[in-house]
Amino acid sequence: MIWSKDKSLTYFIKRFDRAGHKDKIPVEDLAQLASLTRDTKYNSSMEKLVLLLDMYCTFPLIEMAKLFRLVLFNFLVGNEDMHLKNYSVIRMGDKTELSPAYDLLNTTIVLKGGTEEIALSLAGKKRNLTREDLVDYFGKERCGLTGKVIESSLQALSHAKEKWYSLLDACFLTKEFKEKYKVLLDKRIKLLEL
Repeated sequence: MIWSKDKSLTYFIKRFDRAGHKDKIPVEDLAQLASLTRDTKYNSSMEKLVLLLDMYCTFPLIEMAKLFRLVLFNFLVGNEDMHLKNYSVIRMGDKTELSPAYDLLNTTIVLKGGTEEIALSLAGKKRNLTREDLVDYFGKERCGLTGKVIESSLQALSHAKEKWYSLLDACFLTKEFKEKYKVLLDKRIKLLEL
């Protein structure tokens, strides 16, 4: 966010799929890789997402660790809209990996009475997720991560809590939305035992 001359804020984003002004870096979202469209981008599951990364990434286990952290982050912040078009792979030279994350926002606080906690089903459900669903089933069983990798991810999120709340206090959300965000964050931090 940068202040303009007219005292308004302008939001700038550096694109990760460009090298300079003209060169494009190959990126494909997982809906494309799953032969799904914009209209069917929710017709999948987290388990199928794992299979796609395993199939297309050069070093799948490294990407599974990134995916696990991203899924936990999105759960914590209330991002109910991480469908297949919001996950992509990027090819850098001879290496294909999970792209930098994008569309990371809290949708729960703006959707009145959001009924889901996740856009793509996990263990057959989209709500009432538990620590066991997210950590044991998804992280350990589906992503194939070791206890050490899982613990490292959980610790990184736990260490970010203080900074998270201070950034939330300083952000441009209204007081009402800040409170809703904090209530959600508190609840999900407790659920994940961070």
